[in-house]
Formats: sequence, C-alpha cells, structure tokens
Amino acid sequence: MNYLQINRANTLNGNIKISGAKNAALPLIAMTILAKNRVDIKNLPHVVDIKTLLKLLSNLGASCSDFSNGSDIISISTSALHETKATYDIVRTMRASILVLGPILARFGHCEVSLPGGCAIGQRPVDLHLKALEQMGAVINIEAGYIHATAPDGLKGCQIIFDKITVTGTANIVMAAALAKGITTITNAAREPEVVQLCEILNASGVKIDGISTGVLTIHGTDGKLVDIAEFSVIPDRIEAGTYLCAGAITNSELTLENANHKHLGAVIAKLEEMGNKISFTDTTITIHPSKVQKHVKIVTQEYPGFPTDMQAQFLALTTQADGTSIIEERLFENRFMHVSELQRMGADISLSGHTATIVGGTKLSGTDVMATDLRASSALVLAGLIADGVTNVHRIYHLDRGYDSLEVKLQNVGADIKRLNE
Repeated sequence: MNYLQINRANTLNGNIKISGAKNAALPLIAMTILAKNRVDIKNLPHVVDIKTLLKLLSNLGASCSDFSNGSDIISISTSALHETKATYDIVRTMRASILVLGPILARFGHCEVSLPGGCAIGQRPVDLHLKALEQMGAVINIEAGYIHATAPDGLKGCQIIFDKITVTGTANIVMAAALAKGITTITNAAREPEVVQLCEILNASGVKIDGISTGVLTIHGTDGKLVDIAEFSVIPDRIEAGTYLCAGAITNSELTLENANHKHLGAVIAKLEEMGNKISFTDTTITIHPSKVQKHVKIVTQEYPGFPTDMQAQFLALTTQADGTSIIEERLFENRFMHVSELQRMGADISLSGHTATIVGGTKLSGTDVMATDLRASSALVLAGLIADGVTNVHRIYHLDRGYDSLEVKLQNVGADIKRLNE
C-alpha cells in the first residue's frame, strides 16, 4: 500500500495543469450507453474512479480503447452492450456507479445494479433516483443488495420534483429521460457545471433540453432511439483547481493553474479573496499571488453556485494558519469532518459542535503519521503537510487516487518535497 511522505515546503512556484473533472467525466462515460456511435472523449483524468467505471462498462459488453498509456483520450463503443447487471464487486468501490442505472434501464427496459459504496462521508441515499424512475413507469425492487428495475412499457416523461438537490440523481434522471417517451420536467435540479456539461452534450446530440444551468430542466425524450454523440472534451476539474489554489495560499506562494475555468470557482475564489489573497485570471488560467496574512473566514457549504462541500476540508486546513478564529459549517454531509482528528494530531486547534467546526488560526503544525478517511480529507492532510514542521506521512492514499490525477508529481513540479512510498 502506498503513502505520501511530505517535508515542509518553504514556498512553491510555477504552473500546474488542471486535469479533466472526475465528477463531469463519470456521468459522461455513463452517457455513452445512450449512443449509437463510437464516442471519443478528450481530457479524461487518470484517476481510479474513471478506471473503475470503464471496467464496469467493459463488463457490460462495451469496448474501450487503451487508457493506460498516459493519453487523456478514449474511445467508447456501447453498440455491443449485452449485460444489464452492474455487479457488487465493482459498484461497492465507487458510488458513482449508480449512474449506469438510468441509461441502462432506458435503453434495455430492465437492469440490476448493486447498491453503491464510496467515501464514508455520510448518508447519500439513492431513494431520490428510484422514486423518480418509478414516476417514469419503472417497477423497482431491492433484493439481496441489488436494485432490480424494469420498465415493461418503457419509461415515460413526467413531472419530477426532487425533495433535495442531488447531483447524481439529476444526471441519472436526465439520461433516463433522454430515451423516454414524451417530456420530462425536473424541478429542483442540480446546477453544477458537471450536470450542465452533460445536458449540453445531450442537447447537441439531438435530445432537446430546455433550462440548462437552471433549477428546472425539461427533457424531450427520443422514445428509445439511441443518439449520435460527437467528440467532446471534459471540463476542467474545479475541485482540483481549488485544492491547488489552497496550496498556494497556505504556503504563501505564487501558482498559476493552466486549463482552469475561473467561472466554475466563483464561491471558492470569493472566499480566498476574503481571506486576503489576490487572484488573477484569463480565460484558461488562474493565478494566486503571495499573501503575507490569511484572514479568518466563515464558510457554509451549499449546493452550486454556493461554496462546495468538496472544498470544505482544504479550507479547514488553510484556516489553521489564518489570523483569528474561523467558522466552517457543513450543511450537506453529516460525517464530513473526519479529517479534523487527524489535523488535531498535527497540532491544529479545532473544536466541533454538530455540523460546525471552529478553527483557531495561527497554530504551528508538526509533521506526524496521519490517515486519510475520504477523498477530500486526503488533500487537506497534504496541504497541512506542506507547512508542518518535520515529516508528515499520509497513509491510505487510495482515497486520494480516486479523484486526483498525479497530485504528488504536480506538487513536485512546483517545488514541494513530496514523494510516494510503499508501506
């Protein structure tokens, strides 16, 4: 098993190329189930979750070009898809595997998908997905850990109102509605850039979708006809970009992010600027400039375009070095402060009360052995290691590898003393 060994960095400097967004790529890969042609996807990140979903598609009968040669381009053909069962041994490792449920059911009229796994950051039930599919005419039963879904008369368009905003739920139902009969309206739809890209590509492929980037989506189904999807490129990973902006802030460094979209990072950039950081950008780059003092801040996680829960852990690490006391309230997931105990082991002064963390800034961190508990917690521990005295060893980085493409290499290239070692 691998771990990361980090020595304190003085300052970092240079450019980091941002990879394609994992959270955009996953539904886009699942979307190829709706295609009648071979689909070419560019700017795919080399992360474990992508490889897991490609393996799942291959098990279902899809053919995928080699993605192990360092290229960020892949071709996927689902024309020979013949299996409709997504088995536990793959789905248990990645929650996003549930994204195949909607498109497989829409295409074949039946499927079996294992209940998913993933990071243990709290309850993320799929009941909203299932309820919406039932409204569209599906018959669903849960048996022995599997979702058994059938649509004897095909899926039919209807009015769907999500009780709670769900990103994967919105993506799943958009894909199901794409092949349904009639018109489906989703109210309280997620507005994340990753959902927007999925809708834009389907819209360009002949599935008319109104209301893209709003909370109400209207999808005009094709009545079972597969669609022709042209080559496309995955949008930049806004969470990866936000993480490296925090790396620049916590080390008082100048870093320029290439292949980045500042428009997707409005809430993150606003909080960094509130803390005293100067940030400049072009259409494709974002630069964070050195700041002598980090000011305390209050953060409340919310659905997009609010502050993303996937950036909460990184900012929590950053606020340990801020001037004054910061407050971070986590409103989306109940178990997403598991990294706090590991940061406390490094000397951070953090107290928890329910869903709120209070961080006394300006504390000196010391390197030690810490353990990653989920994907974003991993990156928070890396950020802390960059400014901790001594050596920090971050264990269980298989969490990190699920969502970050070559993190230690990218940090090495800008001057960090970080390396991957075997236990």
